[in-house]
Amino acid sequence: MPLPVSLSVVQSARAQALSRRWFFGGCGLGLAGIAARSLLAEERLAPDPLASRRPHFAPRARRVVYMFQAGAPSQLELFDPKPELAKRDGTLPPPDLLAGYRAAFINPNSALLGPKYSFRRFGESSMELSELLPALGGVADDICLIRSLRTDAVNHAPAQIMMNTGSQQFGRPSFGAWTLYGLGSETRDLPGFVVLTSAKGTSGGASNYGAGFLPTAYGGVPLRSGGDPLLYLSNPKGIDAQAQRSSLDTVNQLNRLALDAVGDPEIAARIHSYEMAYRLQTSAPELLDLSSEPRHVLSRYGIDDPNRPGYARNCLLARRLLERGVRFVQLFHEAWDQHHNLAKDVKKNSGETDRASAALVADLKERGLLDDTLVVWGGEFGRTPMVQGGKDGRDHHNRAFSVWLAGGGVRAGHVHGATDDFGFNVVADPVHVHDLNATLLHLLGFDHTKLTHRVQGRDYRLTDVHGTVVRGILA
Repeated sequence: MPLPVSLSVVQSARAQALSRRWFFGGCGLGLAGIAARSLLAEERLAPDPLASRRPHFAPRARRVVYMFQAGAPSQLELFDPKPELAKRDGTLPPPDLLAGYRAAFINPNSALLGPKYSFRRFGESSMELSELLPALGGVADDICLIRSLRTDAVNHAPAQIMMNTGSQQFGRPSFGAWTLYGLGSETRDLPGFVVLTSAKGTSGGASNYGAGFLPTAYGGVPLRSGGDPLLYLSNPKGIDAQAQRSSLDTVNQLNRLALDAVGDPEIAARIHSYEMAYRLQTSAPELLDLSSEPRHVLSRYGIDDPNRPGYARNCLLARRLLERGVRFVQLFHEAWDQHHNLAKDVKKNSGETDRASAALVADLKERGLLDDTLVVWGGEFGRTPMVQGGKDGRDHHNRAFSVWLAGGGVRAGHVHGATDDFGFNVVADPVHVHDLNATLLHLLGFDHTKLTHRVQGRDYRLTDVHGTVVRGILA
């Protein structure tokens, strides 16, 4: 049996009192060692790193669904009507507009491009939205539209990472990871942070939903759209449930011995992940089986085939995940990078996402979940009012773009902020990415300056050293 050999390895690790890990961890030299010991003490009291925890103050939201539209939707075709831009279509922008401006790809002094689609008013709030978003118009009185967002990044990967982690640098924890770190999870049968993807993936990759320097237990877990929800979830041929349980118990025993020996919180995360994977064998197949959903629900989301992967199916799965206690669900839909073929592609993308996005809001509301669920929809930046690609494209634009929120303490039926006549600069109530993240954490019950993790002698947070709560969008 391999057990005695493995035990001898663990015992040897205990005996190495002057090992590098012991010197920096067990000896307690440095703040990192102290922090590791403190976290380890908490884990001995509550072995599950995802045990539910209380935030700093009473939250408005208990869970989050983030519909991330990677590639950067054009706010000028969807959310920010600009009649003056339409009038000036084909003319050069005013010289003073471009002072100090550098575009990602185009010559900034390119001709202006008028909006390709018209806008109309929806709901009692009379919110102006694109003709491409009739379903969203149906829930206009439930959403808060922010037209004055801005960011620092001008290319997709760094901008996506900044929206999701508060930094353009790799290695920082995502918003979902910070949420799980602060609140824990309400389910033991599913991951606390689940990721669902459609279309082409993201430029920023796993950094958009990773744990960064937090323990890996707080990172997002991608569920696959076909086959096993996770790779290797099914047992190999010849391994029954009893053999699997026995094997898992042995591995966990060894991991706990190693945890006592070397004091690495990552080992606690590993123990938790093995147990979670075991429970997922039962919970995940039931979650992904949409046959129990009534036909009218599938139709509402725009799902023709419940087994066919896609954005609409992911929106319905998001609702099912939230119902089952998952704390944070993030959808990634990469399809919005219209440097060319703007009119055709933005219509196609809207057709793929509008109905299901609005259905999720309405569904959550009818089930009594919207009041304490924070819904976020948006991409990494906006698009220029100047043309790219001849007659039908827009370049990246970080100075002004739009996102919308719903539920969880958000001011419903409200438009926040404004841009100039060209949608080029914010002229009222600017909201930086750090401000948005500070506000989202506030709705979850956190003072964003106090939700921190110490790494290499410094306290880090989602908002870095910036961010102000945007009171104007709070209900």
